Amino acid sequence: MLSLTKPGGPIKWIYKPDPALAAQGVACCDVVNRGAVYSKGKLFFNTLDDNTIALDAETGKVIWKTKLGDINKGETITMAPLVVKDKVLVGDSGGELGVRGWLTALDVNTGKIIWRAYATGSDKDVLIGEGFHSFYPSDNGKDLGIHTWPTDAWKTGGGTMWGWIAYDPDSDLIYYGTGNPGPWNQAQRPGDNKWTTTLFARNPDTGMAKWALQYNPHDEHDYDGINEQILVDMEVAGKPRHVLLHPDRNGHLYVVDRGTGEIISAEPYGYVNSILGVDLKTGRPIINPAKETKLGTVVHDICPTASGLKDWNPSAFSPQTGLMYIPHENLCMDWKSTQVNYIAGTPFVGAEVVSKAGPGGNRGEFSAWDPIQAKAVWTIKEDLPLWSGTMATAGGLVFYGTMDGWFKAVDAQTGALIWRFRTGSGIIGQPVAYRGPDGHEYVAILSGVGGWAGAVVSGDLDPRDPTGALGIIGVMGDLKQKTATGGTLYVFALPQS
Repeated sequence: MLSLTKPGGPIKWIYKPDPALAAQGVACCDVVNRGAVYSKGKLFFNTLDDNTIALDAETGKVIWKTKLGDINKGETITMAPLVVKDKVLVGDSGGELGVRGWLTALDVNTGKIIWRAYATGSDKDVLIGEGFHSFYPSDNGKDLGIHTWPTDAWKTGGGTMWGWIAYDPDSDLIYYGTGNPGPWNQAQRPGDNKWTTTLFARNPDTGMAKWALQYNPHDEHDYDGINEQILVDMEVAGKPRHVLLHPDRNGHLYVVDRGTGEIISAEPYGYVNSILGVDLKTGRPIINPAKETKLGTVVHDICPTASGLKDWNPSAFSPQTGLMYIPHENLCMDWKSTQVNYIAGTPFVGAEVVSKAGPGGNRGEFSAWDPIQAKAVWTIKEDLPLWSGTMATAGGLVFYGTMDGWFKAVDAQTGALIWRFRTGSGIIGQPVAYRGPDGHEYVAILSGVGGWAGAVVSGDLDPRDPTGALGIIGVMGDLKQKTATGGTLYVFALPQS
């Protein structure tokens, strides 16, 4: 904890959770932690070895610590928790190890488990009851979390919840997406594989689902549904609508009615050929037959790649411009499905993947998206995939970072570069703005490359193996020449008016 009341932000206290080292051995895609959350004098965060911890924010003393998973099964926790009223919401990671996904609510004061909603299994396990009604027929039915899987495949079917949760206090609902089904080899799991790659709307007090929307039924390209849901109110066909904006890994920007789950629009925000479009009558993507994966056969140039057109790194929305700012990728892949057997705590993937740059050769893009017109207003091409979050400010700027260490501010209306600073390592963190105790405004960013795309540097992997790190090294082998490991917090003072 850093103290902002003293010059230089000195350390106020340090807490070391010392997670089990064995957790690093089962973590899918680098040793990741997506942050902490503060509420009413407490600081909440998760550890890779499946603990949620509450600290006294003033002293750093442990208030409670709750064990939620088992690393021997491949379960880890990488997400940032969210506090909604008197509950701390936490989900699991490990879909690439056949982990069964869940979202859990803990009592904010005691750490006691209040409810747990699984992503696969019976309606009782998924917390689907009489009040559940989805907009599309294929998302309604009894025990779909079992019947859309072969035999007992749902027990190792993935659907982990390691991304972001949004809360709407007006409707008193939380919204979140679930991850990919396991294994990646789709031939081993015929059916829709519910409730993986699914958007859920739930009551935060009981966990009961109000509705669900499966973005990618029978996902065969690792297109998790865990990306952020941004809640906005906007006009649709001249009428006000309460919607959520979701840039899915399948490359389409979903505008969804957050009361019903109806898709209002779903257009590609970059280059996509794996999906020909989204059928608004059924809610289902239209799969390109030429890019369907096959057992033992290499399918070339599937776009986007397995990490999607955008991974977990959050977008931003500006009420001033009405635009959504999306840091994303321009990557494609070659894919060959392989037979795989489930062994607890070991990879359960069943695919050989090699990623490559998309059309044009640039591997990243930063786009301003108009959700009403369902089109990009401007796009900045970047050499490397963008893995940092972004932030839009009231001053008309948008901040984001690059994997070779540049921290940039661009004009929110035009995308023109206003300012940039070269940090010591690649950036995959989230920009933050705050007003300090001195009354001045600051912008902070953590520089330190890592994550799936940065694993070749942070994990010191061999860049000569294009299939390494689940295929991402094939397109990131040159990152070692562009940046180094790091872990530095940079804070910049904004000019005073």
